[in-house]
Amino acid sequence: MTNNKKAPAKKTADAPAGRPENPFLDTGFFSRMRDYTERDAAFSKELKAISERGAGKDGADPRYAPSLAVLRPVVKKGLSLEDILGRIVAGVESGSWESWLAAYGFELRGVNYSKTEPRNARLALDLSLGSKATAAFSNAGIPNWRSLAAEDCAQVQVEKPTEKTPAKAWAIFLLDAPD
Repeated sequence: MTNNKKAPAKKTADAPAGRPENPFLDTGFFSRMRDYTERDAAFSKELKAISERGAGKDGADPRYAPSLAVLRPVVKKGLSLEDILGRIVAGVESGSWESWLAAYGFELRGVNYSKTEPRNARLALDLSLGSKATAAFSNAGIPNWRSLAAEDCAQVQVEKPTEKTPAKAWAIFLLDAPD
């Protein structure tokens, strides 16, 4: 028998319990990755990184979210997105809100129609490959807009693909939420 004691097992320092990194937030990385990855695979990788990281909640109000600055001045159906959001907050022309927002790739998920209270609207921006917002961001030279929107939004919802349906994702923004 020997008197040699075994060295205690090394304890590894646990990583901080923060949010995982999303490399797609870096436009340079995104561009390099797109040079050698086809579109669908790139989308799947970015969507996986977004779902792992979750919502950043940096600018949950679409009127002020930095990632939506490209969309706000775009005019569709005779109105800019900024004007539409202002009309929703003001509570005017409520019958047109859904069709106006659909032109930008937004879906109205819930809203308070009462004239005297805050709207508390939940707007879902489509992040999928066929999103109507893609053209505006592409024209502005922002290829990683999905990751940027996910950093600003209040919640990210992702539906995994099946054999018959493609992956779907939404960034949920809160418009005129009560304090």
